[in-house]
Amino acid sequence: MNRTIIITGTDTEIGKTVFSAALTGALDGCYWKPVQAGLDDGSDRERVARLAGVGEERLLPEAYRLTTPCSPHQAADIDGVTIEAERLTIPECDRPLVVEGAGGALVPLTRSLTYADMFARWKAPAVIVARTALGTINHSLLTVEALRSRGVPLLGIAFVGDSNEETESVIAEIGNVRRLGRLPRLRSLTPETLRAAFTDHFNLGDFR
Repeated sequence: MNRTIIITGTDTEIGKTVFSAALTGALDGCYWKPVQAGLDDGSDRERVARLAGVGEERLLPEAYRLTTPCSPHQAADIDGVTIEAERLTIPECDRPLVVEGAGGALVPLTRSLTYADMFARWKAPAVIVARTALGTINHSLLTVEALRSRGVPLLGIAFVGDSNEETESVIAEIGNVRRLGRLPRLRSLTPETLRAAFTDHFNLGDFR
């Protein structure tokens, strides 16, 4: 199997899916979201399909598709589904695989299993996606500690939003984590603008 990279975040709605799409496209790889919670506005796999510029066969089906947009453990309860860790095995892919979590690293999949616990089982390196806005220092450093305490290898931290040099640098220094780059907010979000922004602000070699 080729390299697997886990994408997690400090919170929900911070740009993980857009970053995952950018990385999937840049690596010419595959994408997998293990658990999709919330279907009314479309799935994250569908969003990545629109933005990554890779074939549908590279967008691997979710292990669970749940209807309610909330924590997976609660969405599963509402749907009468039991999430089983054994079904969350990393799928085979003949290219680099980008795996996107949901919300923050400590979002529960069940009442006894968080995403961070699952990441530790997978033993793949993780990228933390973080905002650059107020509050991100605390959230980012807590996420670093939560992953490190479980032995999850950290590839680095990727920021999303307007430039905030002081905030970005202090997170990297205190957290002793590599600063991979920053994806700016794009007025027009298309496969072309996303690809250009990733190329301008990240070094693809950091992810290989």
